[in-house]
Amino acid sequence: MILTYKLLHNMDFSQELAKARKIAKYVVKHRTLSSKKDVKHIGLKSAIANQILRKYGRNKVIKQAKNIKLVIPNQSIKLDRDSRTIIIPCIKNKYSFRYCFPPAFEKVNQIEIGDKYVYVSVSVKEVKIQSDADKYLGVDLNTTGHIAVVSNPDTGKVWKLGKIAKHIHTKYKHIRKRLQKQGKYRKVKQIKDRESRIVRNLNHHTSKKIVEIAIKAKSNIRLEKLQNIRNGKKHAKSFRYSLNSWSFYQLQKFVEYKAKLQGIIVEYIDPRYTSKTCSRCGHIGKRENKRFECLSLLCRHVDHGDVNASFNIGKPILHCVRLSTDQSNVERDTLESSTDTLKETTLKRMTETLEPLML
Repeated sequence: MILTYKLLHNMDFSQELAKARKIAKYVVKHRTLSSKKDVKHIGLKSAIANQILRKYGRNKVIKQAKNIKLVIPNQSIKLDRDSRTIIIPCIKNKYSFRYCFPPAFEKVNQIEIGDKYVYVSVSVKEVKIQSDADKYLGVDLNTTGHIAVVSNPDTGKVWKLGKIAKHIHTKYKHIRKRLQKQGKYRKVKQIKDRESRIVRNLNHHTSKKIVEIAIKAKSNIRLEKLQNIRNGKKHAKSFRYSLNSWSFYQLQKFVEYKAKLQGIIVEYIDPRYTSKTCSRCGHIGKRENKRFECLSLLCRHVDHGDVNASFNIGKPILHCVRLSTDQSNVERDTLESSTDTLKETTLKRMTETLEPLML
């Protein structure tokens, strides 16, 4: 497994980056270049120049060189694990820096140096998957309210995470709207980037918390497969903005790689009817905003909509029964006859789920 760490370097690499930019532009203009001798006059070290030649010389699609970084391969990197120091002999008289990320990695694959940051790519040994694959946490991702609601079907505990996300989107939406009216479009871009960084940080913290809950519960994680969630029926304008600014894919990927490092399985299920199905009896109920109500005469369960959905995701009911006219008649006949076996089964199931929720 490959991980990339982002570190602030506090160094001036403007001269090296300017040379790298010249090489990239030269290579894009002359596609037939394949040797470092053609760019030797620019004065950049051959180990870095070769990486630029490979990237831009072989790619026939690139028309313009942008966001140039100094790429140092594994052969030009020295690692001192005792002092946690990485040394790059080919830059700035053996430029070195200390790393603070976990030392349990096999090797450093490559390093990229930009204006402000150093990007260190390392190989990490994958942890053996847990043998117990029967227990799952259900994670319901949302556009409004809490971005993630986690439930443990075995204990009945619930965790609600990331409620501040909606406030962040609304706040920066109004700021961008005001700046657009003033014609400050460059500032609009800066504000948008700031919002993305804040949401990314929130997704990191949320995914970390989800994995920590899974570790303590000794459970795996189950999510909804939300492909093409933005396609389909038309939505209200207010909800459409929340849907389009929803970074569910980023959060899912963060959960995946953090869980993989801990040997936790991440599964995806079909999201259909997870919000409308009762987590206790399996009947189709009524969902209005954040309130769920089961329409079954035997159940009448009322719960928070996201909590109910998370229990369905964690322990999905394979045969969801839709409430129809025929079903209502069956339930009425059942209530009239009310056999002892049905009473015992229903009471047992409801007792198992009637545990205090940690809200």
